[in-house]
Parts: sequence; structure tokens; C-alpha cells
Amino acid sequence: MEKFNLKKYANPQWLVDHAIYIVLLLLILVIIIREPNFLHIRNFRNILSQSAIRMIIALGVGGILIIQGTDLSAGRQVGLAAVLTGSMLQATSYAYRMYPNLQELPIIVPVLIAILATSLLSGINGVAVSVFKVPAFIATLGMQIVVYGITSIYFDRPPYGAQPIGGFDQKFTDFVVGKFFAGTNFEIPYLVVYAMVVIVFIYILWNKTRFGKNMYAIGGNPEAATVSGVNVRKYIILVYILAGILYGFGGFLEAGRVGSATNNTANMYELDAIAACVVGGVSTSGGIGTVPGILTGVLIFTVINYGLTFMGVSTYLQYIIKGLIIITAVAIDIRKYIRKN
Repeated sequence: MEKFNLKKYANPQWLVDHAIYIVLLLLILVIIIREPNFLHIRNFRNILSQSAIRMIIALGVGGILIIQGTDLSAGRQVGLAAVLTGSMLQATSYAYRMYPNLQELPIIVPVLIAILATSLLSGINGVAVSVFKVPAFIATLGMQIVVYGITSIYFDRPPYGAQPIGGFDQKFTDFVVGKFFAGTNFEIPYLVVYAMVVIVFIYILWNKTRFGKNMYAIGGNPEAATVSGVNVRKYIILVYILAGILYGFGGFLEAGRVGSATNNTANMYELDAIAACVVGGVSTSGGIGTVPGILTGVLIFTVINYGLTFMGVSTYLQYIIKGLIIITAVAIDIRKYIRKN
């Protein structure tokens, strides 16, 4: 058995490489010291539930960041998916249905329609970036505006105009916010299970397949990847399409979680996802990033929001803390990049 080596863990480089996990543990420790009741299992269950959808979205954005891209349209695409699925899953007895004569649909149909829409839009981003060489920042910023326009036109339609889409079918609500072993100490929210399925799938895809290998190769050095025979254009488009699939599924879950949807649903979620990825160790220079790191980044921001609110800390102060964490994470990442080169 390997002996415990204190010098290894006291090494400044080890501390820098594992800073994200240390920060998360310190945050939880500080909150527990201030509010011991925070240790209740209900709070941790709530944190996981609140993190679930954001983890799915962040994994989509994370893949794009790894290939040296970005996606400013992610939140708007999630919102479009929420509006699409919500409009088709309203209860038949609801007086203000967007489609009064629509028969009750199996849940899978609206989900597939939403995923098809977001994967198509995200695929267009991939084509703009890989084929037409439009900088990812500009391409996805433009798509953000386009998607908001599409969502608003769809949302503000007769006969009832721009009003929140609600009155969802109970089976839709139960499918999203239901729980295994409900009413016991071991209840598990469905949202957490859905997130876990996506997490396992993405982990295998990134770490055990050619897709993942080529994704990291493109992010590390696109020219070297091309020389090695990787179809860079193809894989960039595929990474964006995969992100679109995750946005579509995330939007479906978000509508069910909130209980309604509007053209502003999921607004600015892309910035939360990018921040979580950066804090979680996804390099701003591309080629570096892990699923556990991204998940930890999402958890850090959820712990900040939930834990500091639990302690009664001002929302404005929470923004300052989150901003400082993001700046620190990027500074650490840049130092790693400079040292590597």
C-alpha cells in the first residue's frame, strides 16, 4: 500500500491543479460553520436538483470550449426548447392552450422536436465556425439574437399572444420533478437521475471514443490534428450538434421544472455555463477540460447561490464573490498555459 506523502499534497503545483475541489470544500465548510443546519440532507438534495439542468447545459458548452470555441446562443436555445415543449405539453383541460385542438401527445414527441430544432441551430453555428471561419464569438452572438427572434415570434402568437406558457399536463410535470422513493429520507429527484445519465454518456464519449480523442486533439492543436488525418470541420460541427442536443433536452427539463415558459426562459444561462466550465478547469485556450471539473464548477456556483442565500448574504455580494472566483480561475488557467508553453 502506498504511504501517505504529505509533501505531495503540500506542493504548490498540486494545490493549483486541484484548486477547484479545494475551493468547493472550503465553501461548504465555511457555510457549515456559519449555519450547521446546512448539513441537512434535504439541502444537499436541493443543491443537486438545482444543479442538474445546468450541468447538462454546461457539458454542451464545455465541449465547444475544448475545441477552442464558445457558444453565446446556448441560453436562448434552451429557452426555445422550453417554449416548444411547453406549448405541446399543456393539459387538454387548460383554457389558454397554444394549440386548443391538439391531441394529447406522448412526451417523447415534443422532446424530439425540440432537440431537432436546437441541434439544427447549433449545427449551423458549427458550419459558420468551421466552414466559413466566422469567429465563434461572432457566430454564436448572431445566433443568440436570431434564436431570440424565432422564440419571440413563436411565443407571441394568436390567439392569446405573449403570455407565459403554463397549465402543463400533470404527466409532464411528474416526469420532470417527480422523485424515486418520495416521502422517505432516500428520495432521489428524477432531475438528478436524468443528469447522471447524461453525465455518464458524455464521460464515456469524451474519454473512451474516437470522437472524444479527436475533440481534444482539435482543441490542443487544430493544424496538428489536420495533419494527423482528423476531419476538423466534421468534428467541430458534430461537437456543436451534440451541444444542441443537450440544450434541447435541458430546455425540456427546464420548462417542467419551472412550470412555465416564456421567450426569456433560460436567459443568460450560457454565461453561467461558460463560467462554470472555466472555474471547473476547462482551458480558455482549448484542448483541456474534464467532465468532473465541469460538474464541480456548476456545483460551486450552486453552492454559492444556495448556501449564501441560506446564510442571508446579500444577492449583490454574491455577484461580487462569483465574479472574483471567475477572475481567479481564469488567472490560474492563464498561468498554466504560460508555464506549459
